[in-house]
Amino acid sequence: MKDFYHIPVLAEQVIHGLQPHAGGKYIDCTLGGGGHSSLILESAKDIQLLGLDCDDKALRAAKERLSKYGENFQSKRLNFRDLKDLKKDECWNQVDGILMDIGVSSHHLDEASRGFTYRENGPLDMRMDRRLKVTASMILNKESLEGLTKIFRDYGEMKEAYRLAKAIVADRDKELFTHTEQLAGLADRVCVNRNRRKRNPAPTLAFQALRIAVNDELGALESGMAAAFDLLKPGGRLAVISFHSLEDRMVKEFFKEKAVACDCPPDIPVCVCGRSPQMKIITRKPLTAESGELEENTRSACAKLRVAEKI
Repeated sequence: MKDFYHIPVLAEQVIHGLQPHAGGKYIDCTLGGGGHSSLILESAKDIQLLGLDCDDKALRAAKERLSKYGENFQSKRLNFRDLKDLKKDECWNQVDGILMDIGVSSHHLDEASRGFTYRENGPLDMRMDRRLKVTASMILNKESLEGLTKIFRDYGEMKEAYRLAKAIVADRDKELFTHTEQLAGLADRVCVNRNRRKRNPAPTLAFQALRIAVNDELGALESGMAAAFDLLKPGGRLAVISFHSLEDRMVKEFFKEKAVACDCPPDIPVCVCGRSPQMKIITRKPLTAESGELEENTRSACAKLRVAEKI
């Protein structure tokens, strides 16, 4: 098994935002290599932490790495889209802080057999949770032209989404898409305005779009944030690290909606809705990596952290 450990992004900002305190309970929704979890456990005495991950291999590696924390660390195989399941768990249904790092893990990018990267040839899989039934190749070989266009346009923000989708539909009649080099090569040939010298070349955007579709990442984020809010104690904090503008926008709007004090129409002189804010936004603007971290960890370049506190 390859080492799952990676340098956790925005580490200082996460600890500053969550403000872990002695005896507190925290949930790391994306355990991965256990980097953030380890920092939270080290930040104060007697902290209890539950680490979640939908990848069985990541869980096994993190359990071994964090075993030194004994009973203070627990883990569970769970996609954060199902975070609501913890409402039935008396140990974890009222916590002091929740972290969601919703980017793809470095390990997944390094493992060609998972199909997340085009830098090495591998099967077009892209499932973070291998219990899922739909793979990237199934989407490429079965989705309609309109559906593929929507995926590349909405999740990859590709200007040439229709052109790429049309080329995929034409090519799959001759040979089904099974490996990463097929999609990467086609994206390079079709999306002539984006080549690999650019920061986000066409294959990068196409692979990102497919990964989001395969794992329904935006749907998982929406469900996860709603459940996280319910699991927080008053004063508890939710910290979310995103790597995509669509995800960051969702986090921003979720926090904003929870922080609204009144949603009466503007032409009503006196508030009649009786609403009060449910969260206080801690980070008005997303926190990003500083120069030292950017030099050490290029993955941090796209990371944005937002934090809000339940009232």
